[in-house]
Amino acid sequence: MAAADNCGAGGVKNPVMVRYGELFLKSEPVKYHFIGMLLRNIRRALSAHGLSAHYETPRGRILIFGDQPEKIAWIVARVFGVVDVSICTRTGSSPEDLTAAAVTLASKQLTAGMSFAVRAKRQLKTGLTSQELGTLIGSAIYDRVPGLRVDLNCPEYEIFVEVRDVGGLVYDSRIKAPGGLPLGTQGRVLVLLSAGIDSPVASWLAMKRGCETSHLYLDAGRWAGCDVTPAATENHRRLSLWCPGYELSMIIADSEPLFDEMHRLRTPARYRCVICKRFMHRVAARMMQKEGARAIVTGENLGQVASQTLANLSVISQAVAVPVLRPLITYDKEETIWLARRIGTFDPHPGDLVCRAAPRMPATAAILEEILKCEQAMEVDRITEQTCESVRFVKAQNGVITPTGYHTAL
Repeated sequence: MAAADNCGAGGVKNPVMVRYGELFLKSEPVKYHFIGMLLRNIRRALSAHGLSAHYETPRGRILIFGDQPEKIAWIVARVFGVVDVSICTRTGSSPEDLTAAAVTLASKQLTAGMSFAVRAKRQLKTGLTSQELGTLIGSAIYDRVPGLRVDLNCPEYEIFVEVRDVGGLVYDSRIKAPGGLPLGTQGRVLVLLSAGIDSPVASWLAMKRGCETSHLYLDAGRWAGCDVTPAATENHRRLSLWCPGYELSMIIADSEPLFDEMHRLRTPARYRCVICKRFMHRVAARMMQKEGARAIVTGENLGQVASQTLANLSVISQAVAVPVLRPLITYDKEETIWLARRIGTFDPHPGDLVCRAAPRMPATAAILEEILKCEQAMEVDRITEQTCESVRFVKAQNGVITPTGYHTAL
């Protein structure tokens, strides 16, 4: 792919190198399109933090040239589609230039007794082989710092050398990034967001697979704990940090009338959870068109709670005729918690998140015919319509919440 800006020789010697992985599996036209979207998202992320940069796009890499490479690397390491990020020393492609840069970098980190390895890679197929180049550079480092040990399997220190058509790149750290696909390559989804652990992770995973997201939160009013709505809004805010430069929208809809009606009609308590989930899907299906979404995303997990048994998920899914994606369907709870901690949505002290409508003994295998009778008795279509007629929005961008207080009839 041609260079976007040939500015690397302008004096900036420490470009930030970006690797992307799965994009290589695409056909050439799709790959170029996805790389273009990845560049757009990187530019947005840097601009959101007040940074400007120039770019080169040699095959398989993106090189970013800016005045603050450490800050650039930290920001870009949170961009979906990026596998990892390194701050490099750019050199000529000759063995002498590469060796000099590698020795200078390694000698700052190595002391006698440490083990090290040189990982050399060539894009060009002329001159020394990768193994020969690694041996040459390793010998020079060994001579500069006496008492070192070579360990190619589990070294204490690694230095990487790449010979590419744009010259040489030398680096000794790789900052892990989320990977996946660039945000926006797969269209938009509407995520059922809650105050809990699972749905924010599901939203993040949808973003990781290239989906732009909107959030829908069903506010249960007095049927929910006092910290539920603030916690859901905080989840929304934290997720906006993963799509810098994008405005993330959360729709807040009122589900209190549903619980009022179930209480008034004495709907069997064991069915409340399934009816509630079906109601959420109904509202989401109505909201999808306005948001331009192609699917609903939920944080449901197979067998984690009573409403998530295979039998109940089947009944819940039949409430709508739109795609429902469940990224966490096979995750163990500990896996979800680990990921929530990593992405910053886990709160060890969430406060009062109780659901006051939850029954003591919920059904684990609800019968669809009985659920339909209950919904017909409470006129669930009317409640759904009423809920969708007046909603409010909360916007988040770059970790900053902006409540619009805007109500609209859909």
